Amino acid sequence: MRDSLAQLEILCKQLYETTETGVRLQAEKALVEFTNSPDCLSKCQLLLERGSSSYSQLLAATCLSKLVSRTSNPLPLEQRIDIRNYVLNYLATRPKLAEFVTQALIQLYSRITKLGWFDCQKDDYVFRNVIADVTRFLQDSVEHCIIGVTILSQLTNEINQADTSHPLTKHRKIASSFRDSSLFDIFTLSCNLLKQASGKNLNLNDESQHGLLMQLLKLSHNCLNYDFIGTSTDESSDDLCTVQIPTSWRSAFLDSSTLQLFFDLYHSIPPSLSPLVLSCLVQIASVRRSLFNNAERAKFLSHLVDGVKRILENPQSLSDPNNYHEFCRLLARLKSNYQLGELVKVENYPEVIRLIANFTVTSLQHWEFAPNSVHYLLSLWQRLAASVPYVKATEPHLLETYTPEVTKAYITSRLESVCIILRDGLEDPLDDAGLVQQQLDQLSTIGRCEYEKTCALLVQLFDQSAQTYQELLQSTNSSTIDITVQEGRLTWLVYIIGAVIGGRVSFASTDEQDAMDGELVCRVLQLMNLTDSRLAQAGNERLELAMLSFFEQFRKIYIGDQVQKSSKLYRRLSEVLGLNDETMVLSVFIGKIITNLKYWGQCEPITSKTLQLLNDLSIGYPFARLVKLSAVQFMLNNHTSEHFSFLGVNNQSNLSDMRCRTTFYTALGRLLMVDLGEDEDQFEQFMLPLTAAFEAVAQMFSTNTFNEQEAKRTLVGLVRDLRGIAFAFNAKTSFMMLFDWIYPAYMPILQRAIELWYHVPACTTPVLKLMAELVHNRSQRLQFDVSSPNGILLFRETSKMITTYGNRILTIGEVPKDQMYSVKLKGVSVCFSMLKAVLSGNYVNFGVFRLYGDDALDNALQTFIKLLLSIPHSDLLDYPKLSQSFYSLLEVLTQDHMNFIASLEPHVVMYILSSISEGLTALDTMVCTGCCSSLDHIATYLFKQLSRSTKKRPVAMATDERFLHIMQQHPEMIQQMLSTVLNIIIFEDCRNQWSMSRPLLGLILLNEKYFADLRNSIVNSQPPEKQQAMHLCFENLMEGIERNLLTKNRDRFTQNLSVFRREVNDSMKNSSYGVNTNDMMS
Repeated sequence: MRDSLAQLEILCKQLYETTETGVRLQAEKALVEFTNSPDCLSKCQLLLERGSSSYSQLLAATCLSKLVSRTSNPLPLEQRIDIRNYVLNYLATRPKLAEFVTQALIQLYSRITKLGWFDCQKDDYVFRNVIADVTRFLQDSVEHCIIGVTILSQLTNEINQADTSHPLTKHRKIASSFRDSSLFDIFTLSCNLLKQASGKNLNLNDESQHGLLMQLLKLSHNCLNYDFIGTSTDESSDDLCTVQIPTSWRSAFLDSSTLQLFFDLYHSIPPSLSPLVLSCLVQIASVRRSLFNNAERAKFLSHLVDGVKRILENPQSLSDPNNYHEFCRLLARLKSNYQLGELVKVENYPEVIRLIANFTVTSLQHWEFAPNSVHYLLSLWQRLAASVPYVKATEPHLLETYTPEVTKAYITSRLESVCIILRDGLEDPLDDAGLVQQQLDQLSTIGRCEYEKTCALLVQLFDQSAQTYQELLQSTNSSTIDITVQEGRLTWLVYIIGAVIGGRVSFASTDEQDAMDGELVCRVLQLMNLTDSRLAQAGNERLELAMLSFFEQFRKIYIGDQVQKSSKLYRRLSEVLGLNDETMVLSVFIGKIITNLKYWGQCEPITSKTLQLLNDLSIGYPFARLVKLSAVQFMLNNHTSEHFSFLGVNNQSNLSDMRCRTTFYTALGRLLMVDLGEDEDQFEQFMLPLTAAFEAVAQMFSTNTFNEQEAKRTLVGLVRDLRGIAFAFNAKTSFMMLFDWIYPAYMPILQRAIELWYHVPACTTPVLKLMAELVHNRSQRLQFDVSSPNGILLFRETSKMITTYGNRILTIGEVPKDQMYSVKLKGVSVCFSMLKAVLSGNYVNFGVFRLYGDDALDNALQTFIKLLLSIPHSDLLDYPKLSQSFYSLLEVLTQDHMNFIASLEPHVVMYILSSISEGLTALDTMVCTGCCSSLDHIATYLFKQLSRSTKKRPVAMATDERFLHIMQQHPEMIQQMLSTVLNIIIFEDCRNQWSMSRPLLGLILLNEKYFADLRNSIVNSQPPEKQQAMHLCFENLMEGIERNLLTKNRDRFTQNLSVFRREVNDSMKNSSYGVNTNDMMS
């Protein structure tokens, strides 16, 4: 035994210390075997008792955590109690363990306590006396105190976090019970200990006292950060948080000493700990409004604002970036949780708003310090500015004084940063498009408050920069740096002008403000004329992106049928630039789009944003007018690489860089359709460049030696163009022209490309996506004449492509996990979408194939099965696009081709059923709904077959018999799904109740005995006084339900089920039981 312990210690050392990968992997493999061995538990105890290294103690603690967490073959209650007691004693007798060992042991204690929260021994909940467990630590040395507080902190955190291995409902029941029985006591304890600590003269240079204070603050924060009502908020959505403190905690928040405690702590402890204090204050400031009545809330807010004022008057600690960040979050909460009408009534409001404004202005001027915190300050001012029109209080809000200062500070600080960033070679914030966009969205509201001042400032700054810029360009000896600085300043100004114009949407606008918008727009358009005239020599990418952002905002606000054409903006454009109406303004848009595509064709960000603008214009209201513009006619007649360089096929371009071509042709397709009608000559004329490209590829394929790279590039560009056109042509007449153009002449080229390059996803994916678009019966565009065989011929081509691709992609051998999606699964996913589109398109009679001995349908379906079996279950759900295409295809197959499903081999049927079973609990509602529908079709089919077999009908088909036989051999599959669906409906937040109800009736009728057992176990798991009510709920569920699956009967069951769910939830709300059922169902 001693030898094996020594061996384990050596392995631990190798695992945690060695730098050689091979040795570490060997050690890891051996230790995994150890954790799975039957004597793991006893050896873990020996390692803790006798182990000489911290690593072996860590191994023992983590192994025990795994043992107590496992769902299959769980440890008996006695053993878990023993481990819990042993861990507490171990920690109490060894307070100076390595920190990571203590942490792992506390984690083990927390896990045992959480998972055993509802375990009873002689009517006693044995794992619930957590405060008693910790008290002995708190009465001992500082080291023991730290361990005790860390236990409570870690336990609160553990219970608050859901883990994937146990049902969410079980987690919520434990979390709710812990909240109601222990959490407030733990919070009170942490506050009392903090009061004691702040009352003493703490020696914070003493590491242990510093550590204790840090753990106490973490504990308080974990209590306040608890998910009280099970909303599981996403941590990234910081702006929307309200802390749902239970009503039973009111006393702690009505008593101002709790709030005061944290503000006092902030001023008395070192900056390294104060961010934690501020984090607690952020949570306290976000307490739900309904916890107080109006008078109480006003009093609470008054204390809160006083505390904030005190920090602003003594801002020394805010030079620490973490403190500064948390303080900015605290300021943002002042407005997210309270109304402006309440804030202005606070006694010191005028002084506080002045201090906050000064703090904001200073922060904006020091733009290089903590840039990620500025978001919270801008969010505060954005909310304040947005509230101004609605405030009813008589007290002055003073925002008309301070908001323009904030706007000015933001604008001038961004302009001043340009020179410093260039001089010192710093990172340019303009390169972080997401951050800039977020700040501009906030500024768009702030700048609209006292808009006259904002516009006057922007006009003054713009004129200065534009004039300097023009002089520099005309001068012969100006330096490039000076020109770049002015371009940088103008870039910010163009972005900001676009943002403030976009801000018009949030406010009632006046004629004067529209005239001011006109002043700004004129200036940007004049600048555009200047920069466009220089594009042949030089251009600035950032400035062009800013222009596109400006055009996008301008389009949203001032182009369209809801804009008054008498708007003062148009009058100003007419006076200054001679743009007399909307059509002329549109021609400026199109002119800019063509200029960009001509000069910036090789710059992907500008090309894609320019095409997005064209696309938005082609969808919106004015596109009928657009078509009449000569510039648009030019594009429709000259869409070649000669005029638009991004359409060119050169050796530098990457195959995946051609995505923007689809957007371009979608827009052109829409514009072409406006006047196309049935004019085939116009269509042929438009398609000439694409015809030439197809002929070129056909020519290359006909010779044995052709330039493969050139062929790939030409073909990929071509199919992307065609997909754009196919997407835009959603009317029958135009789509049929496209269909007749591509079939049969060019279809063999696409098939040949798949044969040649099946292993190159950059080639195959665009081809497969084009085919999926061609077979998609969007807006009923695929309607062939009665005498036309085209529907069947189109399906044959689809089947051929799926079969060609499927059979070849399965030969590529082992693919690394990180490339699996791009190399194989993406193409498979598109094939599934293609097959689903053609099977549900309603333009092919699939019965014809078997009748005439055509194997096209069989080939496609058999390829689908081969592809499916090559994909592990986990991948089906891990890749969202794959899971959506697979489950929607499965829905169509079970609905219309159940005979095919019934004829499959048993292992394939089981694979499909288990994929449905796993999909029922998927997070994606679309996947979950598709599974419900597929399951409903299968259950209905089975029920019909069983009904027929009992009625002694003529002999059923052999496939039907075989399917029935498979299901009878594996009843657990259907039973498992019955319990899953019932579990979701009763215990979980069921978002698609109607879909869930449809298969449930069929499942119940197929498994009446199992349903009765399930019902009894659910009833028996309730407390005795609730059992009768639960039994009645189940009785009412089946009330008036007959043994058939007719629509009328199903609808009645769906109605009964919604009543059943409501009644069960009401019955269980006050119950802490009902958890064991989940264990049975998990």
